[in-house]
Amino acid sequence: MLVDDFDFHLPEDRIALRPVIPRDSARLLTVRGRDVGVLDDLHFTDLPGQLRSGDVLVVNDTRVIPAQLFAKVSEAAIGVTLHKRETGNRWWSFVKNARRLKPGTRVDFSQGGSAVLIGEVIEKADEGGVLWQFETAGQPLEAALHSVGEMPLPPYIARRRGIDAQDFSDYQTLHAAKDGAVAAPTAGLHFTPRLWSALHAAGISRETVTLHVGAGTFLPVKADRIEDHQMHAEWGSIDDQTALRLNAARATGGRIIAVGTTSLRLLESAADKGGAIRAFSGDTSIFITPGYRWKAIDGLITNFHLPRSTLFMLVSALMGLDVMRKAYAHAIENEYRFYSYGDGSLLLP
Repeated sequence: MLVDDFDFHLPEDRIALRPVIPRDSARLLTVRGRDVGVLDDLHFTDLPGQLRSGDVLVVNDTRVIPAQLFAKVSEAAIGVTLHKRETGNRWWSFVKNARRLKPGTRVDFSQGGSAVLIGEVIEKADEGGVLWQFETAGQPLEAALHSVGEMPLPPYIARRRGIDAQDFSDYQTLHAAKDGAVAAPTAGLHFTPRLWSALHAAGISRETVTLHVGAGTFLPVKADRIEDHQMHAEWGSIDDQTALRLNAARATGGRIIAVGTTSLRLLESAADKGGAIRAFSGDTSIFITPGYRWKAIDGLITNFHLPRSTLFMLVSALMGLDVMRKAYAHAIENEYRFYSYGDGSLLLP
């Protein structure tokens, strides 16, 4: 298929620059029936009534780190966005103005702060990719990043307003526990203790997995055909007991509903050909497009995605391209808020 098949026009004023308060007051577009697309305009507070007792919501407990760093090299400004830990204090990144760097270059990212953060270029790759080895004078890397880094807001927000202190809380989910993401699993941003209480009262349970979201999720698809696009790998894990509980829930008629495309991609990566979810620990670069054979999930809660993006391709694989075009046209016409800080959808094929 052509990438152009997944294009649509989104007015600029539909892009959310801040989340709604409270978070569970965000709007929820339910889309039911693959190749049918029955639409219903609701709010996240209505979610318990849209699911069944015995269903399981699977959330991602990754925590966003302040992964954007800035410095000067030979008086030229460089911007670094970490996207995947290779090991320990060694990270791959995307770098603006990467031509200033070469293997062996040392850069001080401390910016006059109290924390020491020095990076040495280990390797350069295509399209501004740089592998860094960081030094922190004995301090944990995460602590140094929290001292000198900025939250890695998506470019469609960052270029329209400055990043501020509010984003340090706004861009974390209620479930965030394990440092390592450089982008939030944004479907989880809508969940509050109040909403979880209502879900549990309705017999809907929660399971937790970890996928450290990388900045590659925001990279444009530059190929003309979707099969020519190369996904960036992200690290994730599902433990044995979680896999057993998910399989048991499905065996007794419960549906597995992924909260976010990150949870979905990890579950599908961990499932065997028969649909059983196995324990998993490692990288996944799964790329889900129309024609994909679903194994692990029965539904998805997700925000509204960019045109021509791998995530719009994923939801089109789940519900059908025509249904998702219909749903997105409805969302745009009815002034839903798009992208990371925006509203969401419940997709039940």
